[in-house]
Amino acid sequence: MAQIFHPSTNTVSKLTIYGAVFLIGGLLWLLAELNRSAYVTQANVVRPQPVPFSHKHHVSGLGIDCRYCHTAVEQSAFAGIPSTSTCMNCHSQIWTNSPMLEPVRESYRTGQPLRWTRVHNLAEFVYFNHGIHVNKGVGCATCHGPVDQMPLIAQEESLLMEWCLDCHRNPERYLRPREEVFNMSWTAPPNQSELGLELVRKYNVRTEQLTDCSVCHR
Repeated sequence: MAQIFHPSTNTVSKLTIYGAVFLIGGLLWLLAELNRSAYVTQANVVRPQPVPFSHKHHVSGLGIDCRYCHTAVEQSAFAGIPSTSTCMNCHSQIWTNSPMLEPVRESYRTGQPLRWTRVHNLAEFVYFNHGIHVNKGVGCATCHGPVDQMPLIAQEESLLMEWCLDCHRNPERYLRPREEVFNMSWTAPPNQSELGLELVRKYNVRTEQLTDCSVCHR
């Protein structure tokens, strides 16, 4: 009986299947990497603002504490954006004629708040509370990066779920004493593992619940 299929058919079929699996796997990998890219996460992307506010100048240069502007960060879910009157506490006396600060002066005259572009913007289905993290010993720089060295603010981390879980699974790696939370130059000591575990107990961090879905998705 004559052969219906060419002898190479089996080889071609195997190569086709392997090629399809490789192609699908490659596409899935590409999509995963794209999801982590700055194009999607907006990490390290400077966004336009009504005033080019420099954290480097105000924090590192002038030594202004984070809480002077972000007054609610220790008690509230949101760190808070300073009102124009906070800016004018200083700028009614210095740089009073700077063209760069005209939007601030106009806001103060008219009572209309400046429309800042939000930089750290979590998805709507994610619950995050600044006050809880600050009071458990999570430093500003842990999530926001070296803000005191940023002439223009940008999102330092991806804010992806895997990034959050890295800390929630091992909080002892990242915790610091509460008095160092706003210290932008603080670095973890060589005994961070021991210190972290001590702080977990001291601040009553419930590690057994940190990876529950309901902690962040409510």
